[in-house]
Amino acid sequence: MRCPGVAYFLTIAQSGIVLMRVAIVHYWLLNMRGGEKVVEALCRLLPQADLFTLFYEPDRVSSTISSHRVHTSFLQPFRKRYRSLLPLMPMALESFDLRGYDLVVSSESGPAKGVVVPSSARHVCYCHTPMRYLWDLYPAYRNEWTHSCFKRALMTPFAHYLRLWDYASAARVDEFVANSENVRRRISKTYRRESVVVNPPVAVETFYNRPSEEYYLMVSELVEYKRLDSAIRVFARNGRKLRVVGDGPEFRSLKRASAGNVEFCGRVSEEDLRGLYAGCRALLMPGEEDFGITAVEALASGKPVIALGLGGALETVPTRDPVGGIFYAEATDEALSRAIERWDAREKEIQPAALRAYAARFSEAEFTQKMRAILHSPASSAAPR
Repeated sequence: MRCPGVAYFLTIAQSGIVLMRVAIVHYWLLNMRGGEKVVEALCRLLPQADLFTLFYEPDRVSSTISSHRVHTSFLQPFRKRYRSLLPLMPMALESFDLRGYDLVVSSESGPAKGVVVPSSARHVCYCHTPMRYLWDLYPAYRNEWTHSCFKRALMTPFAHYLRLWDYASAARVDEFVANSENVRRRISKTYRRESVVVNPPVAVETFYNRPSEEYYLMVSELVEYKRLDSAIRVFARNGRKLRVVGDGPEFRSLKRASAGNVEFCGRVSEEDLRGLYAGCRALLMPGEEDFGITAVEALASGKPVIALGLGGALETVPTRDPVGGIFYAEATDEALSRAIERWDAREKEIQPAALRAYAARFSEAEFTQKMRAILHSPASSAAPR
């Protein structure tokens, strides 16, 4: 019987079966994007785990997640303005009481790994990426995407403080798991820590293929670093049909830059999303992705991907045996436009069945098998010394 307020996980040790108390920490549970899909898979792997998160909207996450006991931070009442609360998040994370837990699994791309765990507990961090706005993308956030001089002046000291905290909090992690080779390299560069790679889970078996219609597709949060504006401008000029799935702070500016051939679908149901993938001509990925779950979802639908040739797309999109898409080298409108034209000549090479078979390597079963092995094993060499 489960004791009230405690999460348990069975593991095998030399002495036999050990009952462990488990916590999953995720930065915020406000929607169902790639990071939340990983949490969902972890919830199935660790069905008795308790969840800790900075912000929580139960109506915007899956029933698998909401069925767990969820603990929120003292910032929860201000969740509508969560993007502006980054300087307070370290304190909020450190306020979680994780006494009594034997295993803590953090899911990191916003701050999550900075929780304070008991010295007797094991802390495994599944890292989607070190925080972009503090490291890789900080110059762009500060100098290009922040237009207010006042905000820019405030950002400099706060970002400095947060980088120090983020680097220091990496020492609280026993083992890092990276979602891709791309992120493994970032972890090594940012935190000077080694990690093992376990690709995120994709429900590949739920996607299907049908004959293509005349529209291209983008599936993304509407934020600047995704570079959706480039694709919007290209399609406003070429007149081809484009459907955009997702929501975010850039919606208004992207809508202003679009033309009548660009349709904004907003957030859609899982069923409708699968239908959009199945019917599209190709998926566009104009920004650098950490891994690129949407690319795998397109491939699982037998559809190709036209992607910027950086980051995780290089690990998910095959360009031969089978042909799953095409890369372009520069993040410019002209390069994307030329890539679309080049793809027209190669489109006949697509073999939907071969793409669907290729995508099977990213299934949730593969993720679960690899994560179970890590969580059952003793601390690995990726732990700090």
